[in-house]
Amino acid sequence: MNDQQTLKNKLAIVTGGGRGIGAAIARRLAQLGATIVISGRSPQPLQQTAAAIRSAGGNAEPLTCNVSQWENVRTMADEVKRRFGRVDILVNNAGIGGFSSPLHEMDVNSWDEIMNTNLRGVFYCIKAFAPLLIANGRGDIVNISSLAGKNALPNGAAYSASKWGLNGLSYSVAEELRKYKIRVSVVCPGSTNTDLSPHEGKDFSRMLQPEDVAECVALIVTQHERAFTSEILLRPTQKP
Repeated sequence: MNDQQTLKNKLAIVTGGGRGIGAAIARRLAQLGATIVISGRSPQPLQQTAAAIRSAGGNAEPLTCNVSQWENVRTMADEVKRRFGRVDILVNNAGIGGFSSPLHEMDVNSWDEIMNTNLRGVFYCIKAFAPLLIANGRGDIVNISSLAGKNALPNGAAYSASKWGLNGLSYSVAEELRKYKIRVSVVCPGSTNTDLSPHEGKDFSRMLQPEDVAECVALIVTQHERAFTSEILLRPTQKP
């Protein structure tokens, strides 16, 4: 692991941490010394990511959780409180895409699934974990959004709407929690080489990689406590 243990004795939760951006964030924060709780709906990717972190000398615990279900999130929060007694960092990364049709042709259940995961799930996690962060006296919440929350996305209107909503939620909650010394930030990546993003016609070598997003999260949570980066817009150097 990295010798720079700036997050030693910190507890970080990363939702959607089994693969892609979430796994990269979990690995990076573990390199900085944090103990990582990674959550997701599928146990096997969580276990694989946790095992990789442990084999590199870090600490990671997988917890199965569907963030779109309040009882799942509340149970996870209770388990984290019981086992660790604290939370220092919450990374709301879990999300699903939807880029295949114009809005008027979209199935209503697909709309609900995207909104319940990408937006409602963040609300659930903040509601469940903010009390632990407040009790801790300070902390960071980092919400992984998208440039689709800033720009038009034809054939992805529901996904875009969920990310626009996530950005607004993040800015507002940041003001609510500042008095508790809790920083709420949003990271908006552009085209990133993961299973979530549409790749047709794109050059993978020019796309952002999950590790690029992880570096942004690391920058945010290691800043001096007197400052906070409220938003990062992350783009590939060259258009894919």
